[in-house]
Amino acid sequence: MKPRDIPAVISQGRGDLRFVLASASPRRLELLKQADLAPLRIVAPEIDETPKRGELPRAYAMRMAAAKAEIIAKQETAVFVLAADTVVAVGRRILPKASTAEDVARCLRLLSGRRHQVMTAIALAVPHQKPRTRIVTTRVAFKVLTAAEIEAYCAAGEGLGKAGGYAVQGRAEAFVRFINGSYSNVVGLPLYETIALLKGSE
Repeated sequence: MKPRDIPAVISQGRGDLRFVLASASPRRLELLKQADLAPLRIVAPEIDETPKRGELPRAYAMRMAAAKAEIIAKQETAVFVLAADTVVAVGRRILPKASTAEDVARCLRLLSGRRHQVMTAIALAVPHQKPRTRIVTTRVAFKVLTAAEIEAYCAAGEGLGKAGGYAVQGRAEAFVRFINGSYSNVVGLPLYETIALLKGSE
């Protein structure tokens, strides 16, 4: 496939876009659908998401997004590949993706009454070109959470599998005192920046 044969990112409408989504996140897919961006298919990458020792949140998110895009781009060589990675950080500390109720509780206790950052790195693998990347940071502040609120949230199971142990688009929205920046970024994909990246704009 020659460079001139690469399908246009967006020509006369977002529906003309041909891309593969390198993510199994239902939240990212739903956000893309809201923006009238439907991937050709979804191919979830298998990748070790363990942070390196001393790795900062921003660098970690960028490394993960780029690695996910690269892995799938090796399989999907004729189309664009969109990947993303969302990190919840308190200072230099990267919070885990909660795999148990205990993880959720630990994250919520740490976030209670504090400000934190949600960073999403986006990587777009383009055939015959250098990958395009963006990173977006949103600042979020939680109210002071009671033990009962944390227990109820853990029991609901909503925070499982989520970076930082919570999903802002669900019950945890009631915990938020303020958000400074992109709301969709906290959900899992900053739509404005993603569309700009797909269009190839700055």
